[in-house]
Formats: sequence, C-alpha cells, structure tokens
Amino acid sequence: MVAYRAGKLADLRARVAGLEGSGRQGGRGLPFGDARIDGAFPQGGLPLGQWHEFTGEGMEGETCAAPAALASLMAAPLMASAEGGGEAVWILRRGDLFGPGLAGLGFPVDRLIQVCARNGAEVLAVAEDALTTAGVAVVLAEVEGLDLVAGRRLQLACEKHGATGFMIHRRPHGRSAGAGQKTGGSAAATRWRIAQAASEAGPGGLGLGPPRWRAHLERCRGGRTGAWLLEARNAYTCEDTHGAHALRLVAELGDQRLVPAAHLRLAG
Repeated sequence: MVAYRAGKLADLRARVAGLEGSGRQGGRGLPFGDARIDGAFPQGGLPLGQWHEFTGEGMEGETCAAPAALASLMAAPLMASAEGGGEAVWILRRGDLFGPGLAGLGFPVDRLIQVCARNGAEVLAVAEDALTTAGVAVVLAEVEGLDLVAGRRLQLACEKHGATGFMIHRRPHGRSAGAGQKTGGSAAATRWRIAQAASEAGPGGLGLGPPRWRAHLERCRGGRTGAWLLEARNAYTCEDTHGAHALRLVAELGDQRLVPAAHLRLAG
C-alpha cells in the first residue's frame, strides 16, 4: 500500500511539474519569423505541445470569425512542419465553418477533419480525444468557456503526443456577453484577443489587399504581452511565401497606456 501511494504521488508530482514547466525556457516554439513577435515568447515562437485561447470583440463573441481566422493561420505552419505535421481537427457547435474561406487564407483544408458537437461538454471531450490521437497535429475547438480543471485536462492531453490546441471562445446566439463564461486560469499557454482591421488596397489600387487583424497577446506564460497588426501572407502579396509563416507583421500597435504627468505640457 505504501509503495502504491508513493507511486501515485510521484505520478501526480510529475503531472504538476509538466503543467508548471510547460511554459518555461527551452520548450518547443513555432517562430513567426519576426523578432518583434518571437521575442515575446520564452520559446522564441508560439509554444507547441500546449493550448492557446482566442477571444473576439463585440459580435465576434458570437461569430468568432476573426479569432478563428487568426487561429487557423497560426495552426497552418505547424501542420506543414516536419516536426509536427499531421491532421487538424476542428470541433464546431454550428455547421458554419467556411472551407473555401480557410483555403483562401492558405489553410490546408485537405487535411482538416470537422466534428460537430452537441454541447460544450462534448466539445471538450472530443478535443481531449483528438489531442491524444496519434497523427493529429492541431485541434481547433469552439468553446463557450473553460474552467481550470478543463484547462489542465487539455494540457495533459497536449503533452501525450505533443499536439497543440487552439480554443476559440464562441457563445451561443442570443446569449449576452459574459453569461456562462469561465476562465481557463493559468492552464493556457497564451491568451489572445483578436479584432478585424482595415486592409490596404490590392495591387494597382484595385480591390482589397490581404486581410488584417489586430492581435492582442493578453497573457503569455513565462513571456510578455504585446499587440500587433498582422496580415495574411497569401497570393495577393505577390511574393515567394515558401517556408514563410502564414502571418506577417505589418506594424506594432501603439502603446495606449497613460503618459506620465511629468511628460505632459500645456499648449500655449
């Protein structure tokens, strides 16, 4: 009995150490290819083998179009990499995922498996199963909210085969913002808040250029926060994108903190 308890305690300690150490320096990271973004992460890029939260602003809480688009572009390079290449599983609450739109962004839809879940509990159950399935590189799931227990279970699932999770917050139609929401606490490696941004004109001033998003990294375990204007790197950029990340940095968003009073001057 003593040996059994000691073994269980050692296993528990190992799991806790895995959760606490998953965001430390030395873990795997997927670089964006720009030091202004990669420098925010202790791994030198988006942490792999962990899961990430994406939220939207305003109506994005129901449609989740902007968070879903950016999450898919962060996941796409991982699917193509030699280290983590594999299938993607997208778990939906409503059957409105637009495949041609994802393909237009450069997401490999030919390796995408869609699963429509009946409720939030089923979403999380399927996400856990998918993350622990060999051959699955990334899992994208539309969730209303996550508590700390669910977050830890997802992290343990990520660690089993090294898959990476992207949890996209989406509330049911008609539910007010904040209703039924839960926080993932410290279990998520990063937390992002995403909003649409205006695109520039296309080549020759005709049409629209590549889509853009305002990406706020609100939390990064072991790293620092940041805010950037990101653009989809696709055919409209008229450049060779082989080996490049699916996103590129257009500009860093301005620091909106209050200026110290000592630096203010009266207009005269």
